[in-house]
Amino acid sequence: MLNANLINSLSGLLILSSLLVIETRKLRISAIYYSVQSLVLVVIFLALAVSMHAEQLYLWAASAFITKAILVPYIIYRAQQYTGGEDVPTAIKPTLSIVLAAVSLVVSFVVINQLELKIAAGFKPALAVSVAHFFFGQLCILTQRNLLKQVMGFCLMENGSHLTLALMAYDAPELVEIGIATDAIFGVLIMAVLAVQIYRKLNTLDAASLTTLKG
Repeated sequence: MLNANLINSLSGLLILSSLLVIETRKLRISAIYYSVQSLVLVVIFLALAVSMHAEQLYLWAASAFITKAILVPYIIYRAQQYTGGEDVPTAIKPTLSIVLAAVSLVVSFVVINQLELKIAAGFKPALAVSVAHFFFGQLCILTQRNLLKQVMGFCLMENGSHLTLALMAYDAPELVEIGIATDAIFGVLIMAVLAVQIYRKLNTLDAASLTTLKG
């Protein structure tokens, strides 16, 4: 029960860190917040490993630490250096963005509470947070015009899917974790490279400017 309370409490930090990732204007600081979120995710994996007696989750924690807490923020930081740290305005006001995040969180909790989940009955709050991260990621992609911030929206969605898998399929083989980590790293790397190339061509990271590529 203690581990379950710890895991559900830590999931609350994931919500806060996601909002900071989305709403922070400076990309470098946003990447740091994402790294902090990933460290919280690592702690959740370790707590789940103890609670579920799932040794494979220790490997998940180690992999998440290397890929999410270190490599992904480093890739974003390097891409930001190549693009000069341009300050791109958001598509909507931060207040409305926070309201939409709150609505998505409430919807996630309502849906999860309606489900009968024997395998993760004690972790429903954490599971609701993991589902909400799909919405948080989409919110970031839709409301942020900075291409690199949109990449971070993908990262938030990936963190949500990672936590969902850990809660629902903690006994999955280590190969699954390796596949997830590899997919995330290559996905972020490819998108960051594309963003840098777009900046070199258009001298901006503003997604609204991509209309010039038409025709």
